[in-house]
Amino acid sequence: QDKLQTNDNLQPWLDKHGLQHLQPLWQHIQVQPGWENALEAVLRERLAALPVGQLDMVKGFASDAPATKLTFLAATAAAAAANQAAEHALPAPNGFKPLLHKVSTADAGVQAILAHWLAGTFVADNLSQALSERDRLATGQYLVASDGHMVSPHSVSFYANDNEQAGMLARAQEIENLDKKVRAQSLLSDDARANLARAETHYAGAVQQLTQLRARSNASQTRVHELQVEVLRLTQASEQAAARGSQIEGDIQELEMQLQDIQERKAISQGRFEELDMQLADAQERHVQLDDQVIHHQRQLDAAREQQRSLERHLQEANFAQRSMGARQSELGRMLQTAIDQLASIGAERERADSELSRLSDAAAQGGLQDALDLKLAREAALGAKRSEYDDLTTKLRSSDERRLQIERALDPIRARITDMQLKEQAARLGVAQYTQQLEEAEADLSAVSQSVLEGPVRLSGLQSEIERLHRDIVALGAVNLAALEELTSTRQRKVFLDAQMADLYEAINTLEDAIAKIDAETRELLGNTFETVNTHFGKMFPELFGGGNAKLVMTGDEILDAGVQVMAQPPGKKNQTIHLLSGGEKALTAIALVFAIFQLNPAPFCLLDEVDAPLDDANTERYAKLVTAMSASTQFLFISHNKIAMEMAKQLIGVTMQEQGVSRIVAVDMESAAQLTA
Repeated sequence: QDKLQTNDNLQPWLDKHGLQHLQPLWQHIQVQPGWENALEAVLRERLAALPVGQLDMVKGFASDAPATKLTFLAATAAAAAANQAAEHALPAPNGFKPLLHKVSTADAGVQAILAHWLAGTFVADNLSQALSERDRLATGQYLVASDGHMVSPHSVSFYANDNEQAGMLARAQEIENLDKKVRAQSLLSDDARANLARAETHYAGAVQQLTQLRARSNASQTRVHELQVEVLRLTQASEQAAARGSQIEGDIQELEMQLQDIQERKAISQGRFEELDMQLADAQERHVQLDDQVIHHQRQLDAAREQQRSLERHLQEANFAQRSMGARQSELGRMLQTAIDQLASIGAERERADSELSRLSDAAAQGGLQDALDLKLAREAALGAKRSEYDDLTTKLRSSDERRLQIERALDPIRARITDMQLKEQAARLGVAQYTQQLEEAEADLSAVSQSVLEGPVRLSGLQSEIERLHRDIVALGAVNLAALEELTSTRQRKVFLDAQMADLYEAINTLEDAIAKIDAETRELLGNTFETVNTHFGKMFPELFGGGNAKLVMTGDEILDAGVQVMAQPPGKKNQTIHLLSGGEKALTAIALVFAIFQLNPAPFCLLDEVDAPLDDANTERYAKLVTAMSASTQFLFISHNKIAMEMAKQLIGVTMQEQGVSRIVAVDMESAAQLTA
């Protein structure tokens, strides 16, 4: 595209006539994408037309015409011509759009010129459509496809990229799109740079955090090791606890089954109790005459309650409720059975009375009935008196029960003290029995011991306090652990296992220490031999390179594994105190001597030297060359050098030259062949 703008044949002519500032037509127009080839096929070289003010000015170019095709256009004249042509133009065929509709420009003059040049040219979707519709075209009209092929009523022209200007409009469109993309990518690049700066800041922070995390990781690893040891210990304890837990779970399951059974029986008993209670109420209502027996059974119920309170001090709360209900249920059952028996006896008496009544006459029955009624009234009066008395006694009984409960609450501490004293008495009896048994086993004289206790320095109060102290110590020890033997066995097995592991570790440590000692001994021996060998080679090569003097290697410590190595070099005629007193060449020769001394220890098949002789003068370079020549008998040397003296010892020279700028070439010279050629 730049080459079209700087035509070597046309640009000098334009510069000569001062027309280099004119922009061609294609830079003033915009084409819909896909129709660039169609416009180029119609306009061809007119796309590069240069706009001028008036066409008369080109008359002066008749004697000095340009070397290539060139079109000039005048906007004013073109506009008039376009308007005139538009007036006389043939009407457009139906269904076809002018090619001018695919082109746009901001210049009215250019628009008028395009209307003139594109008059009679219409667009078709493809060549097939254009060929099928050519009969509808008038003379002077054309159909052009998007790929540039043109069809007239009597001809077909195929478009091809036959010159440099082909595709010029498409390239212009692509360049414009690429400029937009470049600007967009520039904005994205600025954002990316800002993101990069932020990412670098985050990276620096992440690196700092990584350092901190590594330190934490090291601490965590140490902690993990400690936790692993603790986990091992806890695992052992967990295994023991799991075994104990499984045993406890079995006991709990068994107790839960027993508790469930008891609760079921309790529920059944409660239902049965409610039923019996209702039956008892009915029996009490039907048989008031049995109040004496009820009082008797009430006394028995009180006795049962007393027994219930006694059991409450020894059993848990739930068992107490259950047993009390069971006791009450059994009591009511007995009462019910008694009531049933009494009902049976009353029924029998009633049957006897009925039979006796049937034998009596009506008069006697009337007299007996009157007597019975009188007796009934007397008995009912007596029964009312008895009920009043019964109510009074019931009230008194309730007050007595309340007083008794208060007294029992007051007696609870006394009972606890009595129980404690009984326990102490029992403990004292056991102690007396134990001490008596011990004295009998010791065959002691009881009378003498009793006399010594009463009259001697031993006081009973002191013994009692000592006994109490021992009891407190025993209590502090806690309950007897029944699983102690199993735990002791497992602990002993664990200790045996740990002792075996400890023995293995100690054995491994001893083996490792022996191996380290052996390696250190072998290392000292090998390092000593290597040091002596290198020192010997260094002492020989230094005088060869310097033409005299002496040099050696000195250990800076007693322990060869930890000691450093100091180079002592004294060229001929110098007594230097430090290496800084040596010149650059002397330092280089000393280094060469040391490197070659180390190289002699285990010579390699190849040795590469990169401008080693650069700081050396001619005399030192000759000695260096002689040393390399002597060593080349067993090692092939490849050296880089700009020194002619060093080059003379080479058998093969390889040079790199650059005759053309940016192009290097290798030149090889065989010294023996060159010497023979020279001879």
